[in-house]
Amino acid sequence: MYYEEFGMPGGLLSGGSYTSLDQVYRGTTLPKKKADAKKMLRLKAVAKKKFKPLVDQSGSDMTEVLTKNNFDEDEKKDPEKMPSMNAEETALLGMDDIELKNIQLVFPSARRFSDGACAETRVRTDRGELCVAVQGDRAKPAILTYHDLGLNYVCFQPFFNFVDMRALLENFCVYHVNAPGQEEGAPSLPEDYVYPTMDELANQLNYVLGHFGIKSFIGFGVGAGANILARFALAHPTKVDALALINCTASQAGWIEWAYQKMNSRSLRARGMTQGVLDYLMWHHFGRFPDERNHDLAQMYRMYFTRNVNPTNLSLLIDAYARRSDLGIGRDAETLRPPVLNITGALSPHQEDTVAFNARLAPSTSTWMKISDCGMVLEEQPAKISEAFRLFLQGEGYGATVNVKKGVAPLSPTKIVAFRRLSDAAERRRSCRHSPVIRITENPISEAVVC
Repeated sequence: MYYEEFGMPGGLLSGGSYTSLDQVYRGTTLPKKKADAKKMLRLKAVAKKKFKPLVDQSGSDMTEVLTKNNFDEDEKKDPEKMPSMNAEETALLGMDDIELKNIQLVFPSARRFSDGACAETRVRTDRGELCVAVQGDRAKPAILTYHDLGLNYVCFQPFFNFVDMRALLENFCVYHVNAPGQEEGAPSLPEDYVYPTMDELANQLNYVLGHFGIKSFIGFGVGAGANILARFALAHPTKVDALALINCTASQAGWIEWAYQKMNSRSLRARGMTQGVLDYLMWHHFGRFPDERNHDLAQMYRMYFTRNVNPTNLSLLIDAYARRSDLGIGRDAETLRPPVLNITGALSPHQEDTVAFNARLAPSTSTWMKISDCGMVLEEQPAKISEAFRLFLQGEGYGATVNVKKGVAPLSPTKIVAFRRLSDAAERRRSCRHSPVIRITENPISEAVVC
């Protein structure tokens, strides 16, 4: 009655014992599977057989004999009286020993930038020679790339060798331009060599176009290379069909950036690739905490900066980039005429620069995209960038006909309207383009790149 008054079920007490609790306990402890039940029975049989003398002498319950403390005490008193067990019985009791005989280290396959698919060519300019790597058939439309600080054309190899980009590149020829002295294995530039300014680096592209007979191209640049391509498009708008720019900056360097770049340039000339310069380059490309997102990728780039970059030549390029001038563009003034795809990463330190750059472009011919969960978009999110790039080329008339694969989900009405607008705009621009129609065999529209 006492338990019932305080809300305790009266059925718990039956003859002075907790019979109901005993049923609950057994229901929760009995093995559910037949295999576990058989194993428990075998274990119990082995324990009874081996420890029966001990149980008879002590007269206590078996569970008390098998406790760790009693087992250890009996072993200390007389080890010879302890029963021996074979391997099977020992395994049943969970007391088997494992001997480590051999350890063999297996290293993952080393990740590489380039696969040797590009043919390097030296192009003479008014400020020395440039190394240009060509990938694809020269008779097809041209895509011209320009790299960022501390890198060269090999940084584009993983992206252009991505599975989604290979099918697209069958219809294009890619020309990877390297800044003077930035290619792999480049000797140090002479001490009296005056490194070109950003405007002069942009003007060198005229010699590249003349050497290969290119009338117009699609620009694809990252960081400092994006700034160079934007300068060239501003000076020669008829030679640029479209621009895909990643982490592009349209303004001159601020005081903090200028100070950091000057310190890095002096350290590179005096002591080579120091830890401070290495950390700055990693922050410049990946943002903060790249090792937490992709440790192997961060280690690969650290090793590349340490082993494959000429410190003296890199210091000259950093000086030129730190002394860059403002592009002088604006929506109310002169701006870039070619269509621009402006891309950045959500974790990139240059996100605000791309927003300011987008505010100075014509809204009708520019698109700003922020890719989530990445700092270096080409390496961390190549699928999204390749899909966005294909959409961009399609909008410019390079993919007017699209054949959708079987099994692809149907497009929503909003996407269908946007797709038709892109196709109509492409057809209107086709009369002034000399590039052929490129047929893309898969649906380029996906939820991943819809902003």
